[in-house]
Amino acid sequence: MQKNIYFILLSFSLVSCYTYQVKKQPDPSTDPRQQQRKGNAPVADNAPMQIKNQGAGSKDMNLPQAPVNVQERIAPNKNYRINVDGRNYKIIADKWESDSLVAHAAGNPKKILKFHKNQINTEKIAEKRFSQPIADIITVTVYAGIGVAIWMLVK
Repeated sequence: MQKNIYFILLSFSLVSCYTYQVKKQPDPSTDPRQQQRKGNAPVADNAPMQIKNQGAGSKDMNLPQAPVNVQERIAPNKNYRINVDGRNYKIIADKWESDSLVAHAAGNPKKILKFHKNQINTEKIAEKRFSQPIADIITVTVYAGIGVAIWMLVK
């Protein structure tokens, strides 16, 4: 019985509410402000706005999306999981020195890593964030465990 309790406590201590999530880039073709105007404004009022915005907006719509700037996506003092030349690294970004990212490994602060911005795969930059669904699952599981433990003691 005591071994089972230790095993359960150990398994809960290994679960984390923080996950690495890739930020989704906003789609420039679907501008929420323009959709909101279209949905709320009458058709007659919307036509002049489209004509005015067509001159400025047509340039943006025809151009391919610009590559994402790595220096904007990776901010200092945050945890990231990045892919560099096919290898995944969990890092804490320290600073940018011109075109190079200076960071240290998430588990080993003494290990300093340097990456050039062209080496980092921009599509696989994942930031460490709090995950509410995982926290909810852990909370419900703990409450259920406490309920079972109380029921076992009462029985």
